[in-house]
Amino acid sequence: MKKILVIAAHPDDEILGCGGTLLNHIGNGDEVYVTILGEGSTSRYKELSIYKDETVDKLRSSAKKVADFMGWKKLFMFSLADNRFDSVDLLDIIKIIEGVKDEVKPDLVYTHHFGDLNIDHRITHDAVLSAFRPLKGESCRRILTFEIPSSTEWGTAATHMSFIPTVYVDISKTVKKKCDAMAFYESELFPFPHPRSQRALMTIAERWGINVGMEYAEAFALVRELL
Repeated sequence: MKKILVIAAHPDDEILGCGGTLLNHIGNGDEVYVTILGEGSTSRYKELSIYKDETVDKLRSSAKKVADFMGWKKLFMFSLADNRFDSVDLLDIIKIIEGVKDEVKPDLVYTHHFGDLNIDHRITHDAVLSAFRPLKGESCRRILTFEIPSSTEWGTAATHMSFIPTVYVDISKTVKKKCDAMAFYESELFPFPHPRSQRALMTIAERWGINVGMEYAEAFALVRELL
């Protein structure tokens, strides 16, 4: 049994990035812990005082329903301001992650790719790498980064920043439940051809699967593996 930790910036990133893979882990008897750092919604509204409480509460409620539906061992939720992680000292975000790390002591960590368009995703990536420095006694032996539709592919086209997968996970048996889980995040789903539509999520998984001879897959970029 392994301890798996996801560190995501916003509610829904955990499903979009690695939902099918996490279901595979649970099916294998692993424990899955999910950390969501930000509230994920207030940057969309001009008058925060009107919408903040209602929209944030709805997303938090959705994340808890997803946790029950998917079978997380524990969900950690924090309230960093949406699309404003850069207004917080990086050290403060690192300390949040270190607190979760000390409790979970994960074997494997999933988090955001460093080349995403979304600033919160990029800062989460940097904070994770700082929190999980490969020092003696570190429990985490592997760090994988995932893509987020409508963020990763919209980042810079520079080769050194692009999402180039090196690890593929067959999610043919779990892709439907991944999409069912995403349905709990009603405010985060959009009609096709938006990348965060149900149809697009299936298409993306099919595309990655085709790359490696699988029906459906999730793709990851390996950051570090200690053997």
